[in-house]
Amino acid sequence: MSMLIVCPGKDPENWVKALENQHPGLNIYVYPEDHDKEEVEFALTWNHPRGLFKNYPNLKVIASMGAGVDHITQDPGLPEDVKITRIVDEMISEDMSDYVLSQVMNHIRGLHEYTKMQQEKKWDRFQYKRPKDTKIGIMGLGVLGNAVADKLNKNGFQIYGWSKTEKTCDNVTSFHGKDQLDEFLENSEILVCLLPLTKDTENILNANLFDRLPEGAYVINAARGQHLVEHDLMEMIDNGHLSGASLDVFREEPLPEEHPFWEHSKINITPHIASLTNPNSVVAQIVENYERMKEEEPLKNKIELDKGY
Repeated sequence: MSMLIVCPGKDPENWVKALENQHPGLNIYVYPEDHDKEEVEFALTWNHPRGLFKNYPNLKVIASMGAGVDHITQDPGLPEDVKITRIVDEMISEDMSDYVLSQVMNHIRGLHEYTKMQQEKKWDRFQYKRPKDTKIGIMGLGVLGNAVADKLNKNGFQIYGWSKTEKTCDNVTSFHGKDQLDEFLENSEILVCLLPLTKDTENILNANLFDRLPEGAYVINAARGQHLVEHDLMEMIDNGHLSGASLDVFREEPLPEEHPFWEHSKINITPHIASLTNPNSVVAQIVENYERMKEEEPLKNKIELDKGY
């Protein structure tokens, strides 16, 4: 019985060391090194090659290295009956909350504009907004959405939330379903996307949705690049309906050098760093699920494959 690590483009060394420290004697293979595919029952992965896992006849569990699982669920070649798990970690939630708060504050205080003015040696001032006067709408009220809502609420913002199904979140005015989406958007001066990526949420950040936001609204996407229709965003910024955007995720990563986002003065770019998984922080839950698999016990943080999250 072995564990396989598959993370093309990432250095797996820290994961291997953390797993060995947590579970001495665990037999670990790192793709694409030579190994016996029949031995592998548990895979730990991020952005595996599509169709890879159908070559493992005894695979029982595929564990994501992060909070997202769309990089797994969108593979049409997954083995039948395989279970998929995700990471739930306080450090990831805290880091995401800090990221969103920093982008919100950057926007309402105009710090991005002042950075550009410094480069132009331009001395000017403009009025800023205060947290208590700012309405923030969060799309997605899962673990990360709740953490972000709590952080923003503690900093004095008015918080609104929207999810596919009804959810209750402390200090959040919550909406759910398509029928309540318009009312949610009307109260979103800053829109934060933290939705899981599914067939229903792909391309949800589009011109039709942007048009229902208040004039001058600002968009923060820290979920997945496939949520956003890029042309629609730029068009709505350029026509003045949106004031700008902060983007941490993109359809193609790294963002190609020729992409127009790089040169857009009202789009703030970060390279998918809103929250990074620390192997030492999460390895215990991975090993616990490995042991649960061996004992045929229920797995922790298992996703519902039909929902995609």
